[in-house]
Amino acid sequence: MSKIQNVTVFCSSSDHVADHFLQAAGDLGRAIAAQQWGLVYGGNRLGMMARVADAVRSGGGRVVGITPRCFVDDGYSDDLCHELIVTPDMRQRKALLEQRGDAIVVLPGGIGTLEEFFEVLVAKALGQHQKPLAILNIDDYFAPLAAMIDHSIEKGFVRPRAKTLYSVATSVHQAISYLQSCSLTAAEPI
Repeated sequence: MSKIQNVTVFCSSSDHVADHFLQAAGDLGRAIAAQQWGLVYGGNRLGMMARVADAVRSGGGRVVGITPRCFVDDGYSDDLCHELIVTPDMRQRKALLEQRGDAIVVLPGGIGTLEEFFEVLVAKALGQHQKPLAILNIDDYFAPLAAMIDHSIEKGFVRPRAKTLYSVATSVHQAISYLQSCSLTAAEPI
């Protein structure tokens, strides 16, 4: 079993979400630091992104932020990162977020977070990586997504094996336990 060194976290950058979502991001950051894993994330000082990064840093963990130039120019970048990578665009940002992490956790977020999840899910389905992929389903946020995937399977658009490519956790502890149990070997395409 390969050892996880860095966890990529996809999550919201909105400052307008309920406190329990922000709390979950902080809890995840503390858990990542407690495992002595580094954080790779979207590199912005807003919302859940800021909470997870601050929690990792306060726990003594290393934080790598990856953000596009437009967010730096708008003043959203996290200058407290141990390493801040500025990309020319969102496509290169997503590629580096996937590459730099040994495992991926998806917290609640908007369309960008959903896009990131589906991009790494499709790459895993195609055998391009075998990184553990966990959805942290805080407050049943991802229930509609899970229902859509089930519906797509029922209608024949998605193969049932797709549901084995990720884990749905309802707590930070459950997500961390899942990551600890995973092997990082080459994937089989579905």
